[in-house]
Amino acid sequence: MSDITYLRSNEKLSRIVIHSGIVYLCGQVATDTSGDIEEQTRSVIARIEDHLAEAGTDKTRMLFCQVHIRDITLAPRMNDVWNAWLSDCTPPARCCVQAEMARPEILLEIQVTAALP
Repeated sequence: MSDITYLRSNEKLSRIVIHSGIVYLCGQVATDTSGDIEEQTRSVIARIEDHLAEAGTDKTRMLFCQVHIRDITLAPRMNDVWNAWLSDCTPPARCCVQAEMARPEILLEIQVTAALP
């Protein structure tokens, strides 16, 4: 029996990997990429919450987040949504970098590492 759990796997990736009490989420992008940065951030956050719940944890157990944003000048608007989401808990360590996205309509992608309870 493997000590690694893979969830929502396909030929390219696993969306959730659990090992030694740590949950790793692949990069999450908005389900609808036609929205502005605030809408896409809310969509990504919803996906993160769903994946963390499926893994048996939640946002209060996040350890580290990597934010990739297409245009760094959009970061303050993204941060407004991010900060509101985390207003009831201690935020994780985080980096935010400007990055070229796989498709031009994707404004951000967030990768998460979290602890199990």
